Amino acid sequence: MTINKKGLASLAEGLPPTYWLLWSGTLINRLGGFVIPFLTLYLTAQRSIPVSRAALMVSLFGAGSFLSQLAGGELTDRLGRRPVMLMSFFITPIFMITLGLARNLALIATCTLIVGFFTDLYRPAVGAAIADLVPSESRTRAYGYNYWAINLGAAIAPLLAGLIAGYNYLILFVADALTTAVFGLIVFFGIRETRPDEVRHTGHASARERLSQLKREPILLIFSFITLFFGIIYMQGYVTLPLDMQSHGLGPQQYGAAIAVNGFLIILVTIPISNMAARWPRFETIAVSAVLLGLGFGFTAFATNFPLFAISVVIWTLGEIAGTSVAPTIIADLSPVELRGLYQGIFGAAWGLAFFIGPLAGGWIYAHLGSNVLWTGCLALGFVLALCYAALSAPAKRRMAQ
Repeated sequence: MTINKKGLASLAEGLPPTYWLLWSGTLINRLGGFVIPFLTLYLTAQRSIPVSRAALMVSLFGAGSFLSQLAGGELTDRLGRRPVMLMSFFITPIFMITLGLARNLALIATCTLIVGFFTDLYRPAVGAAIADLVPSESRTRAYGYNYWAINLGAAIAPLLAGLIAGYNYLILFVADALTTAVFGLIVFFGIRETRPDEVRHTGHASARERLSQLKREPILLIFSFITLFFGIIYMQGYVTLPLDMQSHGLGPQQYGAAIAVNGFLIILVTIPISNMAARWPRFETIAVSAVLLGLGFGFTAFATNFPLFAISVVIWTLGEIAGTSVAPTIIADLSPVELRGLYQGIFGAAWGLAFFIGPLAGGWIYAHLGSNVLWTGCLALGFVLALCYAALSAPAKRRMAQ
């Protein structure tokens, strides 16, 4: 299918050239996102680290991500968007390559934590830069295109990584570092600071004062707490799923293909599902997404070959799409204009904490209680979360109506 000039003009309408530089950098960076999906396999297969310790190492990435969500938001407001992005894109490659070369367990742990922090430090900065650059009426498309770029990269990267891992794992770390640095070069040479002048000269409340305002919003904290467990289930797709597939004789190539199913399905159906979900009741929709997430991982207990593992990925991916389409809208509905950054930071931090706890909990259960207990637990937790989301619906609607 070809796109004529009028179609391209419509696609780019309201989106300035600097936005497309950010979009291109995001795509390149995500196309090289090789290491994290394969880190568990790398640590167990190449470094002979036991499963429980390997899961702990991966969880340190989540700990870094958790810290970076809050720190990135604060630094973005105080230093500007461009400095934060440059820190993220030029510091991450150093520790990424060091991680690939490290053999000492303490050094691996330290590098994983640092990589987790600086890898995600740029996210609040890019989000703020898009808001700075793009007029209000075009922001939905701008964030949508950026999300599409992220998932296009997430679909292709595991396939490439699976092939590369079968040849040499170190290449994964070097290639991931290079694509991150390319994004940094795009920012350094092509993007100026986007923070509005009036914001640069405005005094900021202290971090303690900003966080103290959360006490006024218990629904936000409850919703983020539930989301933490949603994320813990989701993280099993990147920690214990490859181990379970490996126990059934499936290697990195098959795992890469299974995760690619997740990315390609997101690319194909995210837009239509998002359009439909806009008309659905939000808390009921995210409750259904929790059920699908639990069902998908629960089905993994019955998977013994690649097609069955792929089916399980399809099921939980549908839950992921529904949840990620609705959850940010709920946060936005709950957020006062002056606290939107703080709210998004807390919500992002819940996901970062899930990236820490998920590998740790999942790895321990898998190693000590077995895969069937793990997948059955994911199924049960998914249904519990659905009930929690549904119970939160009425008080949240009353809060939004105020």
